[in-house]
Amino acid sequence: MVSANNKLTNPGSAVQSPDLNWSQVKETISLMCLAMAQIDTTLTDSSRSVDDLTESFTFLAKDAMKLCEIHEKDSSGEGADSPLLSQTQEIAVSMLQRINSAIIAFQFYDRLTQRLHHVRGTLNDLGELIDDPTQLYNPEEWSKLQNEIRSCYTMECERLMFDRIMKGDTIDEALQLYHHQFTEEDKIKDSDDQTDDDIELF
Repeated sequence: MVSANNKLTNPGSAVQSPDLNWSQVKETISLMCLAMAQIDTTLTDSSRSVDDLTESFTFLAKDAMKLCEIHEKDSSGEGADSPLLSQTQEIAVSMLQRINSAIIAFQFYDRLTQRLHHVRGTLNDLGELIDDPTQLYNPEEWSKLQNEIRSCYTMECERLMFDRIMKGDTIDEALQLYHHQFTEEDKIKDSDDQTDDDIELF
C-alpha cells in the first residue's frame, strides 16, 4: 500500500497527473460566486438589525423630546423649582445627547454597505473577465477593469491602497498605509467641521 507521502513525492503517481476534465477557471468563478452570495446575505442581515436599532433610537428620541416639552410647560408653574422636575430635565437632555451620538455612529454602516457593494461588483466583473477567453489573456481588459475599480473609490486612502497593491505591496503594507492616511483624512475632516467650512473633500 502506497502512503500519501509517497504519492506526493513520486512523480509517476496519480496525484501528479493533471486532470484535463477539471477547470481551475470554473472553480475560481464558483468560489467568487460564493463570496458574492456571502456579501449579499451579510448586507441583508445587517440591514435588518440596523433598521431595528434606528427605529428604537427614533422612539427613544421622541420620548426624550416629550420629557423636555413637559419640563418646559411646567417650568413656569408652582413646581418649577422641584428637584424631581429638574432631574427629569437633566435625564432627558442626557438621553438626547447620547441618542444623537449613537445615530451619528450609525453612519459607519453607510460606508460599510457602500464598500461591500463595490467588492461584490468587483468580484462579479472579475468573474466575467475570467470566464471570457477573449478577455482573460488581454492585458488591456485587465487594465480597464482595474481602472473601473479604482474609479469607484471616493476616498484618497482607498485609492492609495489600491495603487500600492497593484504595484506589488503586500496586503499588510497596503493596509498600514491605508490606516495612516485614513487617520490623517479624518483629522482634516474634523478640523473643517469645526471651522464650519463647506468644502467637500471627497
